[in-house]
Amino acid sequence: MQQNTGISGYVLLLTIQFVFIVIFAIYTDYDTDLRPKDGAQSEPGFIVPKYGHFQDIHVMIFIGFGFLMTFLKRYGYSATGLNLFVAALCIQWAILMRGFFEMEHGTIKLSLTNLIGADIAAASVLISMGALLGRISPIQLLVMGLIEIVLFASNEYLQIELMKIVDVGGSITVHAFGAYFGLAASFILRPSKENAKAGELEGASYTSDIFAMVGTVFLWIFWPSFNSALVDGPEQERAILHTYLSLAACTVTAIILSALVSKDNKLDMVHIQNSTLAGGVAVGSVVNLLIHPSGALIIGTFAGALSVIGYRYLSPKMLEKMRLADTCGVHNLHGMPAVASAFFSAIFAYFATKEAYGDSLYTIFPGMKNSTMLEDEHEMIIGGFGRSSEKQAAFQLLAILVTVSIAIVGGMFTGFVLKSPTFRPLQTHELHKDDIYWETPDGHEYNRDEHLQ
Repeated sequence: MQQNTGISGYVLLLTIQFVFIVIFAIYTDYDTDLRPKDGAQSEPGFIVPKYGHFQDIHVMIFIGFGFLMTFLKRYGYSATGLNLFVAALCIQWAILMRGFFEMEHGTIKLSLTNLIGADIAAASVLISMGALLGRISPIQLLVMGLIEIVLFASNEYLQIELMKIVDVGGSITVHAFGAYFGLAASFILRPSKENAKAGELEGASYTSDIFAMVGTVFLWIFWPSFNSALVDGPEQERAILHTYLSLAACTVTAIILSALVSKDNKLDMVHIQNSTLAGGVAVGSVVNLLIHPSGALIIGTFAGALSVIGYRYLSPKMLEKMRLADTCGVHNLHGMPAVASAFFSAIFAYFATKEAYGDSLYTIFPGMKNSTMLEDEHEMIIGGFGRSSEKQAAFQLLAILVTVSIAIVGGMFTGFVLKSPTFRPLQTHELHKDDIYWETPDGHEYNRDEHLQ
């Protein structure tokens, strides 16, 4: 039996795209710097600031995430194709949702910065997609993305603008949020007790694993750009340095530990594809701080070990005891390392001093900056909250608690929406299969290859 999205589903998606066009027409415009100015000319050879970072993050979103999810032997079309589809839709929605919090006189001013922020927001949805990969329909996936972006943008504004936490690499607002949102939705959509096991096609082939490694390598190479795109100057350079060192240490640790905990002391490709990236997540919330190069190495080493242990021991127990399926193991790559990053951020915030950071202390920790009073107008300008380092550390811990709570509640709500009679759930024999929704190579070749695995 084959299932497809149906004409009505595709009409709905096309309608959403037309709605986006209307909203963009009404509420968006160019940022002031993008408008032509009388007598102004661009300098010859002028390079748009941050465009290099934007390109790198774009590669991560569309190649890194997409190919990382091709490990399933019969889900490569969906992993790459739906990744492209979901990201393209969610980027537009994220531009609008994030922009609604930054409107000037009823208008969302667009620049390259908005695109970078939207790409990063889309990453949270792709992380959630990893938890449910192959177990929900494209329509369900798109509905999940639309709901998640609304909650993501709200939580991001709460954490960064209102609570003024430090999270340059997005470990708290992106990785933790995406992971626990997806896991919560997966919990609501969990299989029956009889089917609480890995599906028939929920595995890799030699070829699919190689394609997945392409995604891993692209993510690994460009992760320093993801973690440093939102800062400038020395902060940006520290972020690049720390991310690179953390990834390097994480990779060495993950590969060695993989051999130690796996059967016959052989390397497990799941660990190599995923756990080698955990260092980029774990260092994200402290990436621009003065953590010292050795601190980055320690964080990467810890993250690599934590992720491998999670894949080896925790994920099977989650499926066995809770019936909580996590197809890509996002809890081990994104969830736990992100929580660890929040704890690291609290530690380094606790020890942050004016002596160590100089005037940059208040740029890096805006919540520690004192408010100022205009004497002539007796008007208070809120530049910060005058927090002590101890209080800032407490806010970092509060941030991960609030983020995970919003993600879990939002994910469970979304799971109930996706479980409603409006959507027909995939049957057991339809899981992790491309030919439910895609025109695949002729059936004989398709089935023959499957028997060869």
